[in-house]
Amino acid sequence: MAELSTLARPYAKAVFELARDASRFGDWSAILRGLADAVSDPAVAAAIGHPAVSKGQLSQALVEAIGPQIGADGSNLLHLLIDNGRLKLAPAIAAEFEALRAEAESTIDVEITTASVVEPARLAELIDAVAKRLSRKLNVTTKVDESLLGGAVIRAGDLVIDGSAVGELDRLRQQLIA
Repeated sequence: MAELSTLARPYAKAVFELARDASRFGDWSAILRGLADAVSDPAVAAAIGHPAVSKGQLSQALVEAIGPQIGADGSNLLHLLIDNGRLKLAPAIAAEFEALRAEAESTIDVEITTASVVEPARLAELIDAVAKRLSRKLNVTTKVDESLLGGAVIRAGDLVIDGSAVGELDRLRQQLIA
């Protein structure tokens, strides 16, 4: 997996610089997401590198599958990846690009899982507290997991804040065993 990331990084960095210079982060995110989704399709994955499928046929099929959102820049990237035999890197390139974009925009994806539905005012307070702690803008998704019994679990990248009742009970159990 690290090899894919290493191979994808130069492409992602080049696309990131193009997007930054043209203020087109959103456009490039959509292009890369579309390309990654298309390449991840089992039928397309089987066609990549197949001797009966020419590079031109593969390129044309992908441009049609992705649609008009690919544009000229996305089409150029697609041709470059096909010519260099790197088309299978598209999902890794998209992931690397999104990481670079998040760093540049000082944003982070945060998932808040609660034991029950939280009222909007209380959720806003929690989001503000997490944003202050991380010093970033948050892209928040919420989930309800009744098995937590109470409290919440917050995931932001590698950081996990477990404030759930189940988590507290596990910590107490560990203390009693020790």
